[in-house]
Amino acid sequence: MEHIPSKRLFSLDVFRGMTMFMLIAEAAGFHHSFYELVKDTPFLSGIGEQLHHHPWHGFRFWDLIQPFFMFIVGVAMPFSIGKRLKTGNRKAVTRHILQRCFLLFAFGVLLHCVYSHALVWELWNVLVQLAFTILIAYAIMNLSNRNQLLISIGLLVLTELLYRFYDPAAPFNNGASFGSFMDRVFMGKINGDGWVTINFIPTAAHTIWGVVCGRLLLNKSESSQKLKAFVLWGSIAMVLGIALDILNITPVIKRLATSSFTLLSGGIAVLVLALFYWYIDVKGNAKKWMRFFSVVGTNSIFIYLFAETVGIQWFRGFGKIFTDGILNPLGMGENGIMVINSLFVLLIFWYLTYFLDKKKVYFKV
Repeated sequence: MEHIPSKRLFSLDVFRGMTMFMLIAEAAGFHHSFYELVKDTPFLSGIGEQLHHHPWHGFRFWDLIQPFFMFIVGVAMPFSIGKRLKTGNRKAVTRHILQRCFLLFAFGVLLHCVYSHALVWELWNVLVQLAFTILIAYAIMNLSNRNQLLISIGLLVLTELLYRFYDPAAPFNNGASFGSFMDRVFMGKINGDGWVTINFIPTAAHTIWGVVCGRLLLNKSESSQKLKAFVLWGSIAMVLGIALDILNITPVIKRLATSSFTLLSGGIAVLVLALFYWYIDVKGNAKKWMRFFSVVGTNSIFIYLFAETVGIQWFRGFGKIFTDGILNPLGMGENGIMVINSLFVLLIFWYLTYFLDKKKVYFKV
């Protein structure tokens, strides 16, 4: 007999938890420390590179994490908003969404102040991007799935037109594109690593596609039909993204969220959701060890903010008191100590989310 999923999908909790776990691992310093440890080892250095964003034209595993995050938020929206509508009205839900997006925007700006150790006005953080993509996705989520998908494609076309009209000869130049021009308008400066604020226009597609997938998961059709739709449309999006790049139409550039990148990463996100849903909810393989990851997703925004502020600013140094004090006398090198230290700090982050989950304390933005 087929396992019928409940209204709360454990597969979504695990998917979100694994994504957040990788994000806080970066804040704990694991990605950088691991790469420094293995960078002179051919095979392992390749793995280490996959834990960093591609410098420009290309694609790495770490480029998927933000799309996953934005996509998962979209998948969860029909579940959470449906629950709120049972106890309130549409006006109250809209007010909640507006408040949430304002807080996400504010926290995203404040994080840049933490990174810079100064008051700055910078809009490149993922939380700022997410604030806009949630607003866009919420504004259209009462439309049919077909119309939502058409609007998401329209956002990708709009992105193409903006970049190509601004500079027909070289639309995707680092530091000289339409995105960089708009950053000078918004902030009077550009990002040295190539990130641009208007990425929220194309990446809104990730959140919209998440909403459509969430609605499909909630309907009463057979799980096999849902899986077929996920695999079909996820594969089409992924292939289109790759084709645009291979045919030299639009390069895959994560830092500009080009349409090819958005299609490629969005397609992979849909396929990963299908894999988790099939294995956990349809087949009923909800293993206890998955709880290790799912608890990280229960307070996702809180643990992200905590890791990016207190974690980076204090816990790395706190952990090193012990890891360096114990391992240095044993002859372990600095790079090895830093990898162990990052895992120790990551364990602290995880335990904090586990403790809050056990106490049923949830910080909802």
